[in-house]
Amino acid sequence: MVYFILSVVIQVLLIVHVIKTGRNQIWIWVLALLSLPGAIAYIAVEIIPELFRSRTAQRTARGLRKAMDPERELRRYENEARIGSNVASRQRYAEELVRHRRYDEAIAQYRQALSGLYEHDPNLMLGVAQAQFGKGDATAARSTLDELIRLNPDFRSPAGHLLYARALEGEGNVAKALEEYRIVAGSFPGAEAAVRYAQLLKAQGQTDEARRVARELLQQARIAPGHYRRAQREWLEAAERLE
Repeated sequence: MVYFILSVVIQVLLIVHVIKTGRNQIWIWVLALLSLPGAIAYIAVEIIPELFRSRTAQRTARGLRKAMDPERELRRYENEARIGSNVASRQRYAEELVRHRRYDEAIAQYRQALSGLYEHDPNLMLGVAQAQFGKGDATAARSTLDELIRLNPDFRSPAGHLLYARALEGEGNVAKALEEYRIVAGSFPGAEAAVRYAQLLKAQGQTDEARRVARELLQQARIAPGHYRRAQREWLEAAERLE
């Protein structure tokens, strides 16, 4: 009796799924007439492939692959850079090296890519600065960014602007860092810039201003879409600690 009731419930749920998702109506007859075999067929043909095509499933699969073999992508990009030996492949390899905190190797790849038509490419120069900052050399990063700005005066990058402010802070140039943080916080597509600005304000004893910046950020976040709040959760929690 339990088996019978369970099979009927599954049939009904799957038939509802067919109707709601606009599947071929033939599945209704298959599910109604074939009971468990029909349910197994529907799940195998319609539901399982859809699950594997979903973004959540794909992210989960990528996460599992990364956990089991964290250097898989690094090896792939290394092979592409060695075989293709073009700017795009070197840049991808350098970016992956940065993610693995192999900063000197990343800088070397960027330097090789910075040649010919790409000698002053702003994205490659920004990559160099990011690797330099990552290895703890704030002065070199700031110097590279200054050169980037000189050679590419029309280039705009929120990530690069934030990095510039962080490099100034790392050098101890607090006044200039605060000014750059103030500017970039207003246009940065995320909460990080505003939080770093507020954190530096608080570190300099400007507690009221730090709280104001954090409060405004949190007020804007409350009316932002849910995906924004989820993506920025770490920084929003940091802002809450500053209120």
